[in-house]
Amino acid sequence: MADGGERLTVRVVDDLSTVPAAAWDACAGADNPFVCHAFLQALEESGSATRETGWLPQHVIIEDDSKRILGAVPMYLKSHSYGEYIFDHGWASGYERAGGRYYPKLLAAVPFTPASGPRLLLHPAADPEIRDTLIAAAVEIAKARKVSSLHVNFAPEAEWQQLGEAGFVQRVGRQFHWENDGYKSFDDFLEALNSRKRKTIRRERRDALAGGIEIETLTGAALKPAHWDVFFRFYMSTSDRKWGSAYLTREFFTLLHQRMADRVVLIMARKGERWIGGALNLLGSDTLFGRNWGCNGDYPFLHFEVCYYRALDFAIERGLKRVEAGAQGQHKIQRGYLPSPIYSAHWIRDPGFARAVAEFCARERRAIESEMEELEEGLSPFKREAD
Repeated sequence: MADGGERLTVRVVDDLSTVPAAAWDACAGADNPFVCHAFLQALEESGSATRETGWLPQHVIIEDDSKRILGAVPMYLKSHSYGEYIFDHGWASGYERAGGRYYPKLLAAVPFTPASGPRLLLHPAADPEIRDTLIAAAVEIAKARKVSSLHVNFAPEAEWQQLGEAGFVQRVGRQFHWENDGYKSFDDFLEALNSRKRKTIRRERRDALAGGIEIETLTGAALKPAHWDVFFRFYMSTSDRKWGSAYLTREFFTLLHQRMADRVVLIMARKGERWIGGALNLLGSDTLFGRNWGCNGDYPFLHFEVCYYRALDFAIERGLKRVEAGAQGQHKIQRGYLPSPIYSAHWIRDPGFARAVAEFCARERRAIESEMEELEEGLSPFKREAD
């Protein structure tokens, strides 16, 4: 699309509705639902990710002479570190104790979404070097805004390496993901586990449905506004208990239903005529992403059934490669979700502070890599060759 001699223009956009959806999505691609125009715009339009909530959109756009978008970065000016899932509160506290000002900062990520996906969005016909231009542009914007730092969270490994080459501090975290090893059914998956874990999962699935509990998996046209009314109540209840406030508004779920129903997988549990819990997932080209869970009572093993086992059922049926069940949760290992690295990269304005962050990330990385090895070795439910 672009040759090396043409003039490129960098723009910062504070309202994604001013960017044509088709032009943005041509760069975002179809693999990851969270970076598509509909999802990001729903966050803004619903009042979930706005200046007022501490998420001022500052999306980076690169255009050629004919105003065609060659690349983009979903980016926000942040006045806090909530809703990010890669935690830097300690960095902020330490820097401010030393007399610095940590906020505002810039963040290239998807709000409230601990799922890896592209951050340097590139049109497939554009020169790959546009990614370097996106990185340089984001850094120049950070300098112009005089922010303390620029963070790129949940980046793919290849982008993480490129950001490291551009001088960003590289950080490694971990989540728990399930990989589909060509399973034809849930029982086929269970046969890959050792006998004790296989029996445990079968018992959990049986006990989760005790007392007449039924579960429905809803997507596309099967989704109705009434489902979202109920799920939002679950979401609010769980948010109040865990975080003290909810990030997403009711309008967000309405927009998600209107614009992305075919990429939503809502797994809902009910007892008789009453809905009692549910889990929201989004569907990528080869991955099911677990996002939010809520429940109105204490039902043994229902969380495991709705969030993990039904997600595996869906993934196996659709031939998906993996299920990413979101942040936290060492207990996921025993249910087939093994440790997997996640990547973030951080540009720090203050050189001394950057060195301190780099040293911390190096120590943290060694600890996390060792922990992942120990967790998989000690807790993996899968059969070993010796078995």
